[in-house]
Amino acid sequence: MAMNRLALLCAALALFTGTAARAQDDRMRAIATPDQPAAIPLDTGQLPGAEVPESWHSQYGSVFARNVREATLTPFLPDPAIATGSAVIVAPGGGFRTLSMENEGWQVAEALARRGVAAFVLKYRLNQTPASLEAFASAPPPAPPPPPQPGEAQTDPRSYQSRLGNIAPMIADARAAFALVRANSDKWNVDPAKIGMVGFSAGVMLTIGTALAGVDARPAFIGDIYGPLGAVEVPADAPPLFVALAADDPLFPETDFGLIRAWRAAGRPVEFHYYEQGGHGFGMYDKDTTSTGWFEAFAAWLTMHGHIKPASR
Repeated sequence: MAMNRLALLCAALALFTGTAARAQDDRMRAIATPDQPAAIPLDTGQLPGAEVPESWHSQYGSVFARNVREATLTPFLPDPAIATGSAVIVAPGGGFRTLSMENEGWQVAEALARRGVAAFVLKYRLNQTPASLEAFASAPPPAPPPPPQPGEAQTDPRSYQSRLGNIAPMIADARAAFALVRANSDKWNVDPAKIGMVGFSAGVMLTIGTALAGVDARPAFIGDIYGPLGAVEVPADAPPLFVALAADDPLFPETDFGLIRAWRAAGRPVEFHYYEQGGHGFGMYDKDTTSTGWFEAFAAWLTMHGHIKPASR
């Protein structure tokens, strides 16, 4: 049952990615694969059974990748004069069917680099979708995920990793990304002990899964931007957690906030921003809602934790 719920959730995440920009053109248009000269292959192999080649499309004034079969990591390095030594792996969302590479990837990384933080956009492997964009776009909307049963989040003894077993290749990509950044820490002016991760939507599932997958890739801090907030088993050394969610998110109309409570119960640092409006997928879009301020709040939180140099007063 849990895996069926996860499959429905992933499909719904792909459907709703970008809903923050509904005022823009929501039609999907095929585009040529952008040049990515700085992208570094992660050598985690080709997604098992994947036959449909990678393709890209534009929508909501942004660009998306689909059918990613081989993972890459793209560095966005700050000016050495302002570099802090901290770094962030950026995991875009898209329901594990697409990746919002611009709104939840490149633009986030560029903003972090301007603050002196080295950022690395993870283009992780995706579940396969139809080769034809028309077939993908015309697929019937997925059913919304069924709500959890009362008390389920608190009493389910299964770990987060086991509940997300079908994204094991994506977690392998994330762990490889951490290994690559640490292996090149001197070249990229990064402190290996100060590498965090921020995820959006489905990228949050990947971020939380990576944080709980083992000490070899455990982030120094994590950001959860409009992801699910179900309770998890939180280890005693879990990283500081930043969360941003809109109250009108159509996918996560949370009222339990189990993830927040679990982090607090474990005595681990957590900061939670619950915006009145913003929908799902607001990312770096310029909107007339306070959710647009999530990045400044995230940057202030990173400053508080010593990852960004405070402005001179």
